[in-house]
Amino acid sequence: LIIPTMKTKVEQDFVNFLEKYVTEQGYNLVIKISRESQIKEAEAIETFRVIGVDGIIIFPAEKEMYNEAVLRLTLDKFPLVLIDRYMKNISTYSVSSENTQGAFEAVSYLLNKGHEQIALISPLITNTVTEERAKGFEQAFLRKDITIYKNLWLTLPFDKISVHETPAMIKQFLMEYPQLACLFTMNAELAQYAHRAIVEVQKESLRPIELVTFDSPGIEGITFVQQDIQQSSKDTVNLLMQQIAGEYDPKRMFIPVNVVIAEENRK
Repeated sequence: LIIPTMKTKVEQDFVNFLEKYVTEQGYNLVIKISRESQIKEAEAIETFRVIGVDGIIIFPAEKEMYNEAVLRLTLDKFPLVLIDRYMKNISTYSVSSENTQGAFEAVSYLLNKGHEQIALISPLITNTVTEERAKGFEQAFLRKDITIYKNLWLTLPFDKISVHETPAMIKQFLMEYPQLACLFTMNAELAQYAHRAIVEVQKESLRPIELVTFDSPGIEGITFVQQDIQQSSKDTVNLLMQQIAGEYDPKRMFIPVNVVIAEENRK
């Protein structure tokens, strides 16, 4: 398994469930952390091939679209499954969540409450996850024939996403747009930073701001899109075992998600 970090609950759950299902199949899980580096990802692939692993599961680094080392695995038909993200127009096995549907349902929840100006807080939109979630955000507005204000999209460079910089950037954004009453963040890390910013803004005013996000940020009162990491992991291992057994029929699987509405926001 090559995974970008171990910071998030999603990544930790993937390691937990992948290890469980790999072990049940009689294999051992060997882990490398790419630390969001395409170079380290390629080095990990080379290391795994040298030590003779039977298959590789890759959670691709966030910044990339294509990694030549991953393409080489695909061309060699080496047993491989990509999780969370996939490579468009490349025939390979992948398992990811219904990102478009999840974002659509979460933003529709806000629109149904009467909000029409909704901010999107996102990393630079450079991979299939962010592309699909942005698409779901847009589809929710289009379905209701409501204007999308792209000036309310705050896209952050990867090197600016940190506990030291991001909360202040989101706070400044909220101050610039006092009409904003709700935010949708692309992931749990950004939700945590947005929550800090909202708390700071609310120290200075009684302004109500609702936060909705993809993945639980571990903070009460926040509606979130819940991914089924256990099912994703199980399907990933099954696809890998098929390849190890000699089958090769690349497929892209999408696992359903569920919007969990915070108790205090239920009407």
